[in-house]
Amino acid sequence: MNTRILIVEDQFIEADNLRSILRNAGYFVCKIARSVDEALRIIDGEKPDMVLLDIRLKGELTGIDLAKILREKNIAFVYLSANSSKQILDAAKATRPYGFLVKPFRERDVLVMLDIAWYLHRQNQEPIGHLKRTAHALPCDDAKEIIGNSKSMQEVMENVKIVGASDISVLILGESGTGKELIAQCIHRISSRKQKPFIAVNCAALPASLIESELFGHEKGAFTGATERRTGKFEQGNEGTVFLDEIGELPLDLQVKLLRVLQEKEVEPIGGQKKKINIRILAATNRNLEEEISKDRFRLDLYYRLNVYPITLPPLRERKEDILPLAKHFVNIYAGKENKPITAIADHVMKTLLNYDWPGNIRELENMMARSVLLTNGAIIDTLKLPGQNKVATTALPEPGKTMTEIERNHILSTLEGCNWKVHGQGGAAEILDLHPSTLKSRMIKLGIGKKYLKD
Repeated sequence: MNTRILIVEDQFIEADNLRSILRNAGYFVCKIARSVDEALRIIDGEKPDMVLLDIRLKGELTGIDLAKILREKNIAFVYLSANSSKQILDAAKATRPYGFLVKPFRERDVLVMLDIAWYLHRQNQEPIGHLKRTAHALPCDDAKEIIGNSKSMQEVMENVKIVGASDISVLILGESGTGKELIAQCIHRISSRKQKPFIAVNCAALPASLIESELFGHEKGAFTGATERRTGKFEQGNEGTVFLDEIGELPLDLQVKLLRVLQEKEVEPIGGQKKKINIRILAATNRNLEEEISKDRFRLDLYYRLNVYPITLPPLRERKEDILPLAKHFVNIYAGKENKPITAIADHVMKTLLNYDWPGNIRELENMMARSVLLTNGAIIDTLKLPGQNKVATTALPEPGKTMTEIERNHILSTLEGCNWKVHGQGGAAEILDLHPSTLKSRMIKLGIGKKYLKD
């Protein structure tokens, strides 16, 4: 291959290892630079197509300074560092790199990252209409549950198509109820692992005392109450895909063990021996992991391992053109289940749907349509009561400056108040939010909501 790559790294052993990986894969490697000034001289002389760039370099200028110049020169670049503070991470992300590679470098990760970075760089050179032409390239059966013709959802599906055929880890980001598990399932269905298991784990729903056993398994007699051997989720998903939902809820000690799964492809059951496994990990969160990193609640090295290719799902309020198709889709599903001859949604109800801001996103819309079907006796849904309201809600975006934690807390509070603090049962907050009641209680405790109520 003719792609020319420049390595900008001040540690010779790491740079030399990286050079060997690239040369063995057929890349042309330019001279290695140890400083920004040296890199600029090589760029002028050898004209690299892509730069692998460490953040900390010899001299006063950093890799971030060089990245700004590379962006101006329209040269693709990938960062090589994982040992940075949140401040440095924010500054690095602001330069819009095509990815991050974690030290020590593994051949497979390097080559996959280069393929993705080069693809994304070419995409940036394409006309704006390119995404529209390719976003629906997935076979219909692979994405049949994902409804949406908005530009933002076209971009999501394009990303799914790009990453589906590879075997890298994917971090799916988005507010609660945006459909992160559906996207994970779609990625699995178009991957080479599609005939193997897809194991979904909600990290927020597992008690801290049981989550290690649930994920890694345990041997008989490993602890009090372990009366038989338990196979963990990672072993159950061997050769397939494991989806870790709400990854931000994983305790720090288990984040270390998960890092080993990603790096070494092995698990260690409680009381047992290490075992090699072959799984692909997809993860999702509605949290700002960079904020969690700054508060020492999430490991930076794990973040880099998971964040090789992030996919961000837009909230429903930002894809208004998808609301009515989704609503009609859910009505058809639940009318069929209830054997009701519902064929339409009244115009004034559709207006209400469009004017509401959907803090619970698609999950909230589905639940509302399911209830509307139950309450409708004729062929047309002509009434719609929003949570805690008797009138149409006005569109309200989250307040500027609010963190994801604050947004989530406000949404749960609003839902609880709308159903008079009913957590369980029909019409309760857990049903509206499509959460298991124990999961909702766990989130309420963590967010400091209604502690007195939960103790009663």
